[in-house]
Amino acid sequence: MILTVTLNAAIDKRYVVEGFQIGEVNRVKECAYTPGGKGLNVSKPAAIAGAEVVATGFVGGHAGDYIEDSLSPFHVKSAFYHLKAESRSCINIWDEVNKVQTEFLEPGFTVTKEDFWGFQEKFEKLVQNADVVTMSGSVPKGLDGNAYQELVRIVKNAGKKVILDTSGNLLEMGIEACPTMIKPNIDEIRMLTGKTCDNMEDMIEAAEEIHRRGVEVVAVSLGGEGSFLVCDEGIYQAKVPKINAVNTVGCGDSMIAGFAIGFSEGLPIEEVLRKASAISAAAALREETGFFVKQDMESILPDVQIIKLR
Repeated sequence: MILTVTLNAAIDKRYVVEGFQIGEVNRVKECAYTPGGKGLNVSKPAAIAGAEVVATGFVGGHAGDYIEDSLSPFHVKSAFYHLKAESRSCINIWDEVNKVQTEFLEPGFTVTKEDFWGFQEKFEKLVQNADVVTMSGSVPKGLDGNAYQELVRIVKNAGKKVILDTSGNLLEMGIEACPTMIKPNIDEIRMLTGKTCDNMEDMIEAAEEIHRRGVEVVAVSLGGEGSFLVCDEGIYQAKVPKINAVNTVGCGDSMIAGFAIGFSEGLPIEEVLRKASAISAAAALREETGFFVKQDMESILPDVQIIKLR
């Protein structure tokens, strides 16, 4: 079972308009509501790929009920810790005329120390039945950089694999607990190591430095050039075939889902990287964030090149 953690879950609302105007009434041409937050964007593709998925984190109020209900069609089991306050909404406005995207992100509720202690008790029980745990995204108000660090330690103490995908202070403090894997971008690698990372060799050296700190797998996205990872077995680069991308938002989360599935299946690291890359590419072919069609993934998978760099 894959356990996904979304501490700052939301309802993602997408509005399509023609010619967005500030200070004016804007008529919405199309709208879509989906359960959101980086962790839930891992849950959905993992379930589509056939994995048993349980989603946990914090939700609250009627919006929280909607988030949980919306996961059911994806066969994702909800095991959230409930608060009285309402879960947040994240609004994405797509202007079809000017091809411009505008986002409004609500701050969400505040989590108390008592709330977090209650969640930790629930989390410890859920971890016992998990093969892999993924932790993604930001945290609600009231939690600090220690939040993921404490949760990573719970998973590690249970002898399970844990993937941490966050940023800033949360990532900096989180890696002190030595998660199984992280997937930083170039800016995050620079922050963690102080290296410029202006070329491939610099990026590899930076990833190796993080690996030496105790992170088993350090995966780095190269955008259109694919990705590479550093692990005990060596350094591997994945090159994906050219695709006609429709929506790249959330593709990194889909990649995390692929890594989680590969780890849970006990695949060799080359095949884990191949599967993660194929799922990420397949997700880019669809407009809905955190969604892909299995046939797309299966057609891309054989064409993903895995190169051992050293």
